[in-house]
Amino acid sequence: MARYIRFWLNMFKESFSGSKTYYLWVGVLTALLLPGIYSYYLQLSQGLVVTNMVDQVSWGAYIANFTFLVGVAAAAVLLVVPAYIYHRDDVKEIVLLGEILAFCAMLMCLLFIAVDLGRPDRFWHIIPFIGRLNFPQSILAWDVIVLNGYLLLNMHIPGYLLYKLYRGEQPTRRYYMPFVIISIFWAVSIHTVTAFLYSGLGGRPFWNTSLMAPRFLISAFAAGPALLIIIFYLINRFHPYFRVKESVSKLLITIASVTMPINLFLLGSEVFKEFYTNSSHVASAQYLFLGLHGHSTLVPYIWTAIAFNIISTIIFVTPVLRSKTSWLLGGCLLSILGIWTEKGMGLIIPGFIPSPLGDVVEYTPSIHEFFICLAIWAFGALSYTVISKVAISIVSGRLKE
Repeated sequence: MARYIRFWLNMFKESFSGSKTYYLWVGVLTALLLPGIYSYYLQLSQGLVVTNMVDQVSWGAYIANFTFLVGVAAAAVLLVVPAYIYHRDDVKEIVLLGEILAFCAMLMCLLFIAVDLGRPDRFWHIIPFIGRLNFPQSILAWDVIVLNGYLLLNMHIPGYLLYKLYRGEQPTRRYYMPFVIISIFWAVSIHTVTAFLYSGLGGRPFWNTSLMAPRFLISAFAAGPALLIIIFYLINRFHPYFRVKESVSKLLITIASVTMPINLFLLGSEVFKEFYTNSSHVASAQYLFLGLHGHSTLVPYIWTAIAFNIISTIIFVTPVLRSKTSWLLGGCLLSILGIWTEKGMGLIIPGFIPSPLGDVVEYTPSIHEFFICLAIWAFGALSYTVISKVAISIVSGRLKE
């Protein structure tokens, strides 16, 4: 027991040591939490009336961010497979950083679900033996299980490996490899079940497509590598004694150069299906891409997202452009913003417009929703910064028993 306590105390001390840049970054992220905490206090005291969600549009910015972050968490499998299955040593050196990213993304997912509930105490309704989970007939029950299961997997695997490295001991394969294999399939399941949660709603024809799950997975495997490339660049830029090898970034670039065009192809297939058939169900797509009855709030969002995705795809598939750091980082940022907008505001909101009764009620996040979302993103970035810093210290041998 004393060893475990000393382990946690040493990690805690390590998380508070660093350069001026580290303290400045942590300070900025902490400051961004404050307006979000105040906005959430108002939401708790006054209810969801402080948001712009209404009966006609009951899912907004919270669920949009949740959907994107599920993909970020699933993208960790892109490092897990080459590290543990194909035994690539260069990837194995940094695979823990990918698994930590998945863990932090899942924490953020749960926070977005919690704030979307309005009252967190409503969680008891889905707790087994206390509430009613309605498993297995409810897709929402499946989503609860796969999300929490993936969170636990990404707690155990890096936690066990880091503790063994801290002790200077060789990890026992049977204590982590079975969970690694399970996590590979589980990563695919979290985004698949989330897609089924939307496409299974018969009253929302905009979501009733068999391409929903493939689109979710492909977009995750495009935005995930882009985010990891940026993170690894920042680590190499600001970390004094740890470097991510260039071959890892090249692997992620290769993956993104394949998945980005496929993501655009699947989007084009959806657009063709909606507009060529010209059925009565095209109203949601028409509202999103062209506007409907004078309402066009989302039109600039979706076309900007498509432009970002096209530009980033050109950068990823053009060797001359992606070989330049500035162009590569710009392409990564554009792909993240483009996919976030397309899979967030461009997917969730149009599913509610028009309503089954034909009402067109537009939605734009309120200032309180904005600050709450910003605070959750800041919390996720802060968590990843602190945990990855400790992990790098253990992996590099600077923090050990």
